[in-house]
Amino acid sequence: MNSFHQAIKQGIPSQLPQLKAYDVDINHAPKRKDILSKDEKKLALQNALRYFDKSQHEFLATEFLQELNEYGRIYMYRFRPDYDIFARPINDYPGQCESAKALMLMIQNNLDPSVAQHPHELITYGGNGAVFQNWAQYLLAMKYLSEMTDEQTLVMYSGHPMGLFPSHKNAPRVVVTNGMMIPNYSKQDDWEKYNALGVTQYGQMTAGSYMYIGPQGIVHGTTITVLNAGRKIAKNGEDLSGKIFVTSGLGGMSGAQPKAGNIAGCITVIAEVNPKAVHTRHSQGWVDDVFEDLNLLVARVKKAQLNKEIISIAYLGNIVSIWEKFDTENIYIDLGSDQTSLHNPWAGGYYPADLSFEEANIMMASHPKDFKNHVQASLRRQTDAINKHTAKGTYFFDYGNAFLLEASRAGADIMDESGSHFKYNSYVEDIMGPLCFDYGFGPFRWVCTSGNPDDLAKTDAIATRILEQLKNESPEEIQQQLQDNIKWIKGAQENNLVVGSQARILYADAIGRIKIAKAFNEAVANNILSAPIVLGRDHHDVSGTDSPFRETSNIYDGSSFTADMAIQNVIGDSFRGATWVSIHNGGGVGWGEVINGGFGMVLDGSEATDNNLKSMLFWDVNNGISRRSWARNEGAIFTAKRAMEFNKNLKITLPNLVEDGVLEKLF
Repeated sequence: MNSFHQAIKQGIPSQLPQLKAYDVDINHAPKRKDILSKDEKKLALQNALRYFDKSQHEFLATEFLQELNEYGRIYMYRFRPDYDIFARPINDYPGQCESAKALMLMIQNNLDPSVAQHPHELITYGGNGAVFQNWAQYLLAMKYLSEMTDEQTLVMYSGHPMGLFPSHKNAPRVVVTNGMMIPNYSKQDDWEKYNALGVTQYGQMTAGSYMYIGPQGIVHGTTITVLNAGRKIAKNGEDLSGKIFVTSGLGGMSGAQPKAGNIAGCITVIAEVNPKAVHTRHSQGWVDDVFEDLNLLVARVKKAQLNKEIISIAYLGNIVSIWEKFDTENIYIDLGSDQTSLHNPWAGGYYPADLSFEEANIMMASHPKDFKNHVQASLRRQTDAINKHTAKGTYFFDYGNAFLLEASRAGADIMDESGSHFKYNSYVEDIMGPLCFDYGFGPFRWVCTSGNPDDLAKTDAIATRILEQLKNESPEEIQQQLQDNIKWIKGAQENNLVVGSQARILYADAIGRIKIAKAFNEAVANNILSAPIVLGRDHHDVSGTDSPFRETSNIYDGSSFTADMAIQNVIGDSFRGATWVSIHNGGGVGWGEVINGGFGMVLDGSEATDNNLKSMLFWDVNNGISRRSWARNEGAIFTAKRAMEFNKNLKITLPNLVEDGVLEKLF
């Protein structure tokens, strides 16, 4: 047995490992605010010490209290493994269950320092999207997975491995819940408190579901969004050359924006306050130029505009400065958005314009009320600047990061004349909902567990072939979606999108997902692919997410504030063949604002998997199509009818539409 296998199978070591030095070169999570009372801190320590033998309690209690006071959380840094964490080939993992090995691979990919936003705090993206709350949970979960058989299921409670339970081969191997708070205890301070106590975490869906594939996922979504935004503003069918897209954020998810802008063919100007995030994206080649001086930035942007360059330019500074400076310099912004983590506005998700990065990090922990005031003042100032640009013709859209929501809560001039709706639409309302989600298109993704780039290239070729076949057979309503994704997958290799595991994403509907997955499974069975494939998706999809300010914001029958769809999705996936399922309080717009359901599925080449993928993927999409069609969404009604033709066992309740004027007589 090699040392890596030994470390995994050991779990939590019986002998205390050496305390590791705090690595200043790693991007760390900001200090969380001190929210626990004295008695609650005692409770947090009791909770943390449950993982360890009594003989170690006195020693560890002192250390964990120091962590709690210094960082606002107990991370158990001492127990971070000595081995490197990254997605190894599946055969490098110990265990007796192929699906469990795939899960270990996916977990380690989420915590890979090249992938994760704050790897030592076990946070993958979004400022608080956690895989585990502490390193003891990681060690114990990996140990359980190394021991698991096909007759067991691992139960995960907000990062805590509750245990291996007897089940059966057709059951999910892992069931994940994150942050599932009682509704009246699901506000920001509740999250801070109960996370500090060690009893819950904000899983951020693909982080807590072990399904994050680095920023590639959001690169694709942003590319599709920017392309379609460009089509909305085009006067004569022109492309985006020479047009300016202004946005902000270069962190875990938002770091995808400059790459997406380059693929879409525009000038992307993006602000980021964290020097480490700027350095990461620039060193990856995802940002072309970096400026710290606003005047130099303006000169470079004007040059790019004149020459119609395709270029991404980062500004190390605050986005508010760009909006204001471009107004006074009369630089016309064609497209505008924001991708700061405003679902987490008080703990590092948004940095106010009047504080330095360092000042903000200190204040958010030491003086949280003052910090909140600064954030809200900055949001008002940012909104005022945006409004000046939209008055000149800029098309601004919320990118599902809760910008509109938090700006409204800050008292910004963000509401329309009625006072009941935002001035600007979210990208789901304007673009992704009616053009993609209603037609069943969403972020289908896969991971080659071999770790071999040749396998990824083969899957790209398989997916391309199937999409091209489907385009030849498909109705006009979905031709553009298929063409955009054919272009995407054909350019995937040259765009160097892989960060971490050998993974890919594209938007596909139910029929496309089933056909591609079936072809992958056959390729594994026939040894064309050298190891199993893991299927999954983002939360940003047709069916798995109830989010009134993002994924379901284009549903107008009043049900956008309900969460039946996400719950039904996970339950349905679990008995139709998913390898693991997850349900989360939280996602792109934050704790208490959204319920997310997800899945993972291992394609091992077997006949059983072939049957499962057809059943599970068909449900995973059409659960959402049925809800969207019942909400009277035209595209979804079309797609529901098409789905029923594809599978005669499907019977969807369709709405009877009320003619204009019938109700007007009554009111």
